[in-house]
Amino acid sequence: MTCAAVAQATDRLPIQAMAWLDPAQYLSALTTEPLRTAATSDQQMVVGEALFHTPTLLGGQAAKAGLSCASCHENGRDNPAFLFPNVSGDPGTADVTNSFFSSHRGNAIFDPVAIPDLTAPGKVSRATDSQELETFIRDLIVEEFNGQEPTQSVLAALSHYVRSLTVDPGKGRVAVSVESQLMAIGQAVQAAKDARARNDLKLSHLLLASARHRLGLIHERYVGKALTRQRRAIVSASRGLGDLQNFKENKGFDEASNQWERSFLKTQKLVTQTQHLSLYDPEILKAALQKTAN
Repeated sequence: MTCAAVAQATDRLPIQAMAWLDPAQYLSALTTEPLRTAATSDQQMVVGEALFHTPTLLGGQAAKAGLSCASCHENGRDNPAFLFPNVSGDPGTADVTNSFFSSHRGNAIFDPVAIPDLTAPGKVSRATDSQELETFIRDLIVEEFNGQEPTQSVLAALSHYVRSLTVDPGKGRVAVSVESQLMAIGQAVQAAKDARARNDLKLSHLLLASARHRLGLIHERYVGKALTRQRRAIVSASRGLGDLQNFKENKGFDEASNQWERSFLKTQKLVTQTQHLSLYDPEILKAALQKTAN
């Protein structure tokens, strides 16, 4: 079964993250991720985590490349496998003043630094009675990545997420799975509905963008003719979220989002049942990587 799945894979794997990962660490980086530990698990944490995984938030070249905050900071930590062409030096580093990402901070000097672990104390105060963290995140989005000015609700959620992250002494890693992505998609869509009910349209739009991005991450793992039905269902779900982003009236949005959720239950079942045939399976991914390397 594994051989058959690999045979159906494309000659060049469609996993976007391979463009900024160290080839020597592909298998580990694509099959595991740091265990995310946090002091809270409230709704604001869910919103912040969804935004943290949203390339649209950063805008500019980062969004075009598919990079989100989580690309450099896996579950809020560092990323020792990050190796972006002409931006990284050694794996796990990035030049944060590179003009490729920012027209504001580009200094024409190649000076990559180690990507920090956000669970560790840094130069920026995280005190809840201080706005240093909010200011830092705002400047990072707008100046370092040329993103749009974030709203207060966006900044509040991102800051809450970063403040809530806690150190994992064991530095454990867990398997990357379609189930975790599907759960995050459902949470992001529900949070988008809640934001829409508060007339926070920009936050709602970003949360739906987060869900669509995660659908894309699933889609790129389901390769080959045997998984055509799954890919079509994923594309259909993404288009449905795109339609939700364009809604003007809340009443129509509520009805459409409820319909989308009912349809998505079928998609969830379809992709979960065939995860063992996809590039989420470590053995299938390993074989596919070896094939493309030859």
